Amino acid sequence: MALNEGLALRYAARSDVGVRREANEDSGYASARLLAVADGMGGHAGGEVASSLAVTAMVRLDESLPESGVDLVATLKNAARDVNHTLHDMSEHDPTLRGMGTTLTAMLWDGATFALAHVGDSRAYMLRDGALYQITHDHTLVQSLVDEGRITLEQAAEHPRRSMVLRVLEGTGDGELDLSLREAQPDDRYLLCSDGLTGVVGPETLFNTLTEIADPDEAARWLIDLANRGGGPDNITCIVADFGAHAVSADRYVVGAAVERKLTP
Repeated sequence: MALNEGLALRYAARSDVGVRREANEDSGYASARLLAVADGMGGHAGGEVASSLAVTAMVRLDESLPESGVDLVATLKNAARDVNHTLHDMSEHDPTLRGMGTTLTAMLWDGATFALAHVGDSRAYMLRDGALYQITHDHTLVQSLVDEGRITLEQAAEHPRRSMVLRVLEGTGDGELDLSLREAQPDDRYLLCSDGLTGVVGPETLFNTLTEIADPDEAARWLIDLANRGGGPDNITCIVADFGAHAVSADRYVVGAAVERKLTP
């Protein structure tokens, strides 16, 4: 899976517990070819377990991939299916984990092509040619109401059930994801984040921060600071990745709950 034409990712990942939470149920992973954010939920420590499991699976996937010839979409789909089955098995063996689940937003890269897999209310954004695009669709109650024309985006932001997620990886079925294959362009910037960021920091501020701060690590740090200044009601995880004329990096970031938990899927 070699990055060609002198183009590669430059990236950084950060996670923070936030101001109001006692534990971090988010996990994240970033490498030269795989980016992933998972936001866990449910049960006694269930959120930490679920997000850690998802990100640990992404790490192992990254370590096992051949250099080329990978079906990007199928690979992410199969990995998410395996995570979902493992969540089911774990909750069956440990009643305290029943009801746990996790969002998953992941990008698997091969040169300028990447597969995007998404379930839940974590998000992926693309900054291209001076505009910021949300390239994932929230699987939430309020988003479904917006889609049906029953409420506006402004009303959704204030809705009392705005945090209700309709679809996550939770150990049922094979895990239903949104899957797509996309092409990056030089100078694209991508943001993967949990809703601890987007629930507090609006699109205009996201755009300004991603536009004005060139260094990915500094941009991620600043976004987390903004969320905490806004009250930090939830855990916050951010991955910022630039696609362009960068040296191929061997750096790998594992952040959030997955750092503390060593799981064997």
